[in-house]
Amino acid sequence: MRTAIWRSHVAQVAAGVEGLIPVVKGNGYGLGRFRLAKLAAEFCDTVAVGTVHELEDLPTELTAVVLTPTLSPPTSTSPILTVGNEQHIDALAGWRGRVTVKLTSAMQRYGRGPELIDQARRAGLDVVSVSIHPSLTGSMNDHRDEIIAAVTSGPSTIDDDLPIWVSHLDAATYASLPSTRQYRLRLGTVLWHGDKSALHLTADVLDVRTVSAGSNAGYRLTPIGSDGSLIMIGAGTAQGVATLPDGRSPFHYDRTRLALLEPPHMHTSMAFVPSGQSVPTIGDRVDLQRPLHMISVDEYEWL
Repeated sequence: MRTAIWRSHVAQVAAGVEGLIPVVKGNGYGLGRFRLAKLAAEFCDTVAVGTVHELEDLPTELTAVVLTPTLSPPTSTSPILTVGNEQHIDALAGWRGRVTVKLTSAMQRYGRGPELIDQARRAGLDVVSVSIHPSLTGSMNDHRDEIIAAVTSGPSTIDDDLPIWVSHLDAATYASLPSTRQYRLRLGTVLWHGDKSALHLTADVLDVRTVSAGSNAGYRLTPIGSDGSLIMIGAGTAQGVATLPDGRSPFHYDRTRLALLEPPHMHTSMAFVPSGQSVPTIGDRVDLQRPLHMISVDEYEWL
């Protein structure tokens, strides 16, 4: 991790988005939720987490928004929960906290119409915003149009002073939303991973051994087709390592993709290098091609 470059990018994005809500859900985009939340506290008052199970250890000065609806409310009333249908509201019976009401979008994942606002209020919930989550497909203008339509169309109306929380917009499109409403933009990937030159994912080579054509190796005693070397890499499914969608290996060494002998296992992946090709040695690192939000990182190096 090239710290100065990464922090500079985060600061630039944060300064350019008024009302930013950083997203620190899941594994913290590979960087850790607590680390991201601690940094977010330097420039914002609110962060978004994935579920009610991710509320622990957040800086006390931050308000947490829980993006995924829950059927088991937390004991604290400090977080802002999301409700997307009548059952989500019913599940919060007796809980007297704040909620954001999810409006339906083309995704058809969570959300209903604006009438859900009044239903939440009648249940004793404090509605502090509505939220809209466009899909990833289409242009930024398509996302903007969908957001505006969700707010302005339909028989039910949304209070003029009720903030609209949105996602999947870039800063320029977000700034072009109508000034008649108060909007806040949730950002995760663009904020934390926007400058990929600062991020580098690697794995350790823990063992190397020569093998001959016709021998077998691995959990499944896979036949080896030619002479070469087996490379034991200290990263596997326990760290979130998997083959690429097309079945290829996610590892590279010396600008060459390493072929896997078999799919990764818990803490080790076995690669095969044919004779005549560049072979890593024990202690070397190989590059890992894997989305950081799907990875459990064992060790961080802040340079």
